[in-house]
Amino acid sequence: MSFQNPVFIPGPTNIPEVLRKACDMPTIDHRSPLFGSILHPARDGVRQVLKSKNAEVYIFPSTGTGGWETAITNTLSPGDGVLVARNGMFSHRWIDMCQRHDLDVQIVEVPWGSGIPAERYGEILKADSAHRIKAVLATHNETATGVKSDIAAIRAAMDQANHPALLMVDGVSSIGSMDFQFDGWGVDVAVTGSQKGFMLTAGLAIVGFSPKAHAMTASAKLHRTFFDIRDMDKGYANSAFPYTPPVGLMNGLKTACDMLLAEGLDNVFARHTRIATGVRAAADAWGMPLCAASSDVQSDTVSAICTPDGFDATKIVTHAADRYGVAFGVGLGDVSGKVFRIGHLGSLTDVMTLSGLATAEMVMADLGLPIQLGSGVAAAQEHYRATPAQAQKDAA
Repeated sequence: MSFQNPVFIPGPTNIPEVLRKACDMPTIDHRSPLFGSILHPARDGVRQVLKSKNAEVYIFPSTGTGGWETAITNTLSPGDGVLVARNGMFSHRWIDMCQRHDLDVQIVEVPWGSGIPAERYGEILKADSAHRIKAVLATHNETATGVKSDIAAIRAAMDQANHPALLMVDGVSSIGSMDFQFDGWGVDVAVTGSQKGFMLTAGLAIVGFSPKAHAMTASAKLHRTFFDIRDMDKGYANSAFPYTPPVGLMNGLKTACDMLLAEGLDNVFARHTRIATGVRAAADAWGMPLCAASSDVQSDTVSAICTPDGFDATKIVTHAADRYGVAFGVGLGDVSGKVFRIGHLGSLTDVMTLSGLATAEMVMADLGLPIQLGSGVAAAQEHYRATPAQAQKDAA
């Protein structure tokens, strides 16, 4: 691999120089008032990115997986019912975690490439007259398949069923890159991490709790120590942490939120949509379909591109790394060897994306796939020329 080339994996993403510098700071006493000037703005910034006024934001030294554990252990008890769809590797891993915590997991099996069926959720919740189901889990953006699900529709189905379950959403590869409305969608717990839309290294689990979810901590019986938000609450009240915090990363998070809010969240989302549409145009020019079953579920942060039957898509990823020093994502789980993934989120521009598409074309040509060099690049170029970046509009 080359340190000079951008990465095109769906996380960790490229780190802007300003964020690298924000994380590179002298040691401070994290029990001094100075720490509060990092902690509180970071939490407030995340709250704004979530589009929430009331969410309690918790920042743990961990990753999104730790965020999942924070969500369930602070709100649920052994034997509680959980409703969740399995439509990709990351929803599968959250299911596995719930089962290991002795939760009663009801799984809706969904073809990989499809979004979460809100109507089916509604049917199950209506039938649950005893309200045995305590939480509904949803992966907003399934990173393995490049599929987004309609969280607003899931909340509408829950409300129509008049069901009191908590709505927990994995937004690891969507928050900070795609529209996410914590308050507007009635989300109770949102989980993300530092290494995707926030453009930092891995190392922070970031979790938002609604007042309803926060109140559940008093009755939750699942074991928790490191991820206990009650300890966090006590620390935050004193501008402190219950243990040693990752100060540099948290300073980076504060700066990342400042960057996203300065660009404007709508502009951030539009930038991701524009870049993603260019990648989709390239895949279409190559004659390669996306794993996403329909245009309404296509992700704006990662595209899983299907290769011809009988071809091992993993070869594209390994050859790109070995020959050109460029990183793409492999297929995971049920789509292993069937797709390769192009991540297009975080710190990315049209020009950077075009370099990735050009590399993918060279790789596929090297491997004997029927690719016309320049076809995908040209398709993306036409789209980018027709939809200039907001920064270019502002400059004009």
